[in-house]
Amino acid sequence: MDINLKGKRALITGASSGLGESIAKKFGAAGAKIGLNFHSHPDAAEKIASEIKALGAEVINIQADVSDSGEVKNMVDTFVKKWGGVDILVNNAGIDGKHSLIYESDISEWEKVIKINLFGPFYCAREVVKYMINQKKGVILNMTSVHEVIPWSGYSGYTAAKAGLSMLTKTMAQELGSSGIRVLSLAPGAIQTAINKSVWSNPATLKDLLDKIPLGRMGSTDEIADVAAFLVSDAASYITGSTIFADGAMIDYANFTHGG
Repeated sequence: MDINLKGKRALITGASSGLGESIAKKFGAAGAKIGLNFHSHPDAAEKIASEIKALGAEVINIQADVSDSGEVKNMVDTFVKKWGGVDILVNNAGIDGKHSLIYESDISEWEKVIKINLFGPFYCAREVVKYMINQKKGVILNMTSVHEVIPWSGYSGYTAAKAGLSMLTKTMAQELGSSGIRVLSLAPGAIQTAINKSVWSNPATLKDLLDKIPLGRMGSTDEIADVAAFLVSDAASYITGSTIFADGAMIDYANFTHGG
């Protein structure tokens, strides 16, 4: 299916690498105007913006820390000043945090994970909704994870944030449906990115991971971007309040004990 996002104004957080990069490129190729948010990698963001422009799309780079409500407001204001409104928000920015059992956890590290992964999407949604309500339309896509339902030992902050974001999705969908705004979550499984290269580049750890995935392979960032593009498009106009899992049936593996 060819996805058409022509003329849609899409703000994507954490778009300077990995899933965010692929989503931004996919949306740009589908005709969307892109707001490419980044936090600390301006050179990478500029390179990605150039590649998106080469696809024929319009793009603006906006630096902001999504865990800072003031910076988020400035980001959204900058985006709206450029494009006149906002049709799509993809809350993609997030971090795993450092591995630490609950009784060893550093409180400041735990709070950092929660602030970026849960407060960040809340801050971003809160700002864009002001414009979407006036437009009587809009789509918010929250990037969660299989770990919204699968425990991950050593990453309690991450799992708590993703589970919380899943319920925030449902609550926002309930609140905003009458205003024509759809809110969804997309939960990727094991996706091959530079961040988890230490897992998939090692035959032993890769085998252990693939044993937990009924489909028998990791996913690609392009596959996730394809699902994201469908969900924010008019082709998915009656889907809201749901989490869509793109995980190779990872959540159906009965003996998952160590996370992934």
